[in-house]
Amino acid sequence: MTEARSIPLDTDKMIGRIEGPVGWMVFNNPERRNAVSLEMWEGMAAILEAFEADPAVRVIALKGAGDKAFVSGADISQFEKQRSSPETIAQYDAVAGLAQRRLAESAKPTLAMIQGYCIGGGLGIAVTCDLRIAAEGSRFGVPAARLGLGYGADGVKKLLDLVGPANTREIFYTARHFSAEEALGMGLVNRVVPADDLAAYVGDYCARIAENAPLTLRALKRTVTELQRTSPAADRALCDKLVADCFASQDYMEGRRAFMEKRRPVFRGV
Repeated sequence: MTEARSIPLDTDKMIGRIEGPVGWMVFNNPERRNAVSLEMWEGMAAILEAFEADPAVRVIALKGAGDKAFVSGADISQFEKQRSSPETIAQYDAVAGLAQRRLAESAKPTLAMIQGYCIGGGLGIAVTCDLRIAAEGSRFGVPAARLGLGYGADGVKKLLDLVGPANTREIFYTARHFSAEEALGMGLVNRVVPADDLAAYVGDYCARIAENAPLTLRALKRTVTELQRTSPAADRALCDKLVADCFASQDYMEGRRAFMEKRRPVFRGV
């Protein structure tokens, strides 16, 4: 069994560890249902930087500590101190924005393992991931309209691309909680599984992804991102180059040989 490696951090509210090909990011604030504080946003950025730089990490998986919440939103108890003036709001948004950008721009597949509450900023984190697998009984929502706060265009766009305009409006207009089954129906999550099966299911899912060719996955992820752009237009030349890189790779040669030899391929990302 591969020994887990931990990412050194300045906070105990976030945990980063590498288990085989999977980089696990854990929101470790269970007493507040994993509500995200400023130090947690900073830890999130540091973990993602470490995962991105480590070639052993093939998949990045996010989860909340305990079984009550993935992330229940931002830690509103800190807002009076950290988001009560234009200056503190700008500082907070810069730190949170860096973490969100690192997650969105990761070249590696990202997956949110959701159990319990996935609310507000937690939903924003989840929809930034490539895939979302939820346990039955999970709850989703954006309470911005009940707090009187504005929701940035980047966050709205991510939700809009995922569930469409009608569902996006309903999520924001009502500010209500949606069930896991409703989330699945609108395309907010990819899978819903029994809570007792969630950890094993996600572990198997990550292992399946990690076995595949990293260059192919990277090319596909970047191509999807480019094709979703409205301004500037999609960089088709970049997409073509990523495909050409796959065909020129040693992994492509390994994939062909493994197919002919009827064995499992061993991809190295080169």
